[in-house]
Amino acid sequence: MRPNSVKQALKSGQPSIGTWLSLGSIVASRFLARAGFAWLTVDIEHTHVDWETATHMFAAIADAGCTALARVPANRHDHIKRALDNGAHGIVVPMVNSRQEALDAVSAALYPPVGTRSVGGNVHALNFGTTAIDYFDNANKEILIILQCEHIQAVENADSIFSVPGIDAIFVGPNDLAANMRSKDGKPPSAAATAEAMKHVLATCKKYGVAAGVHCFSTEEVKARIEEGWQFLAINSELRMMLEGVGNVVERLGLKPARAETAMARY
Repeated sequence: MRPNSVKQALKSGQPSIGTWLSLGSIVASRFLARAGFAWLTVDIEHTHVDWETATHMFAAIADAGCTALARVPANRHDHIKRALDNGAHGIVVPMVNSRQEALDAVSAALYPPVGTRSVGGNVHALNFGTTAIDYFDNANKEILIILQCEHIQAVENADSIFSVPGIDAIFVGPNDLAANMRSKDGKPPSAAATAEAMKHVLATCKKYGVAAGVHCFSTEEVKARIEEGWQFLAINSELRMMLEGVGNVVERLGLKPARAETAMARY
């Protein structure tokens, strides 16, 4: 069975850099899987990507030797099982705010006796370059399990969440975390408060031997986060990179966007 290179890198303390796929393009996935990123995450939570398209994207990524991850729509057993059965090498689970939610996510990703994932599917073994029997015997060792820290409640419960056995990385969604740190009157958190929350996440990850991850918006930020000790790093998304590239060309040519609402992607 093909080893999960991202899981190995994180375990050895090395950084691993990838990006987000939000457009649902199988062709774009093929190209990006060969661009040099260690992993690509197919976002099934916030996009129009359906399960069939996601399955083809996982395959395109895996066939290029890149690691295919799925951000599932929600922390549900059926979502996690379906992503893995259709060939994802690992999962990114959104909005995990309690220890029980973390336990449930890990359990859904692993076969008995460790977890509660049911036996089924067919293409999962293809993406690991092995047989179904070998996959069932070794998947628990190679599936990458990443839980998202997107709420101040998760930061406050960091010890109880991050100490759950089986977690490979905790991934901070900075936009959601900041949104959920707003005061009752809607005032955004201060830079100091946000920095303190991030510092606590990083320290707690180190305490329990779990890789700390965060979504970054520039190469400079990625490098700075690596220096701080963050390991699982996403930079932008294929959409944002496309718009940045087009924006640079348009600006140099002195052109203006045809529509005012043409703007930078969130990720």
